[in-house]
Amino acid sequence: MEDKLYQDNIDKDTSIFSEGIDVNEFRKGYKLYNFRRPDKFSKDTLRALQDVHREFSKQISMILTGYLRMKVNIDIVSVDQLTYDEFVNSMPPSMSVGIFEFNPLPGQILFGITYEVLSCIVDRMLGGKGEAIPHYKELTDVETSLTKKIIDIVIKTLNDSWTSIVPVEYSIIGLENGFQSIQVAAPGEIVALLTFEIQVSEKTFGLASLCFPYPVLETVIPHLTSQHIFQTKGIVATSEERQRMIHKLNPSMMEIRALFGTCNITLEDFLKLSVGDILQLDETVDKDLIVKINGVKKFFARPGILKNNLCVKITDIYDEMYELMRNYE
Repeated sequence: MEDKLYQDNIDKDTSIFSEGIDVNEFRKGYKLYNFRRPDKFSKDTLRALQDVHREFSKQISMILTGYLRMKVNIDIVSVDQLTYDEFVNSMPPSMSVGIFEFNPLPGQILFGITYEVLSCIVDRMLGGKGEAIPHYKELTDVETSLTKKIIDIVIKTLNDSWTSIVPVEYSIIGLENGFQSIQVAAPGEIVALLTFEIQVSEKTFGLASLCFPYPVLETVIPHLTSQHIFQTKGIVATSEERQRMIHKLNPSMMEIRALFGTCNITLEDFLKLSVGDILQLDETVDKDLIVKINGVKKFFARPGILKNNLCVKITDIYDEMYELMRNYE
């Protein structure tokens, strides 16, 4: 009896294919699973990582611009998941890699930066113009020390960006040349790879890579959602966070201009101007000047002289309505 039932089941299963039913239709509801390379990070998790580190890239761009006194622009270009072995093999050998931890998260994280950008930054820190060295050479002791300083600035900023996800404290483990000699995860372990494009002084381009092994993020994945990140952005900053933000902004460079007045002349008259010529402006000496900060009107001021130098004294905060009214006087 059991043999007959077993044979009936076989006949029933084989009839599915003999009747011409689509195999894909028969498999509906099932998902193919690659045991050699499983997808451990969902699309929403990768999207959340991209959102967090997009904010990080903006912050570190401003900080490095102020620190180096030259324009630094950093943009996140991709977020991928791949095995640790694939990640190491895809990285160029001429990269300086910082190894660090986010306590209390388990495991170690890697941040690498290409030699072209690093040599440009180090040259600037040594008092140069910020010119990149085209060919890789081993870092000297002084250059290694400066590299550690830059890595520390980057990771500290990254630590601050992660406070919206989970409170962490960073600790730097070491600095290595290239990813090939580092083993922070098993070869088949899945990692999240974030790639950044770095532009220094609009003439030097390079890449930076941030590698999170899956075990490091496993416990915080429930917090790595776009909804959670969006909600935490609305939280009012504490006084300590505000002070930290002000401290970061203090070294930022700003352009200040005092507008003495304007006038309209022809191009012909402009080309004929020489030393000693006088231009009649549309402002009188008894009216306040307008002071612009980064091109935005911010203050009223009066001109003067201090220690044989031309100067302006801030008299009031700029008010658009007041400016309109005084123009009709």
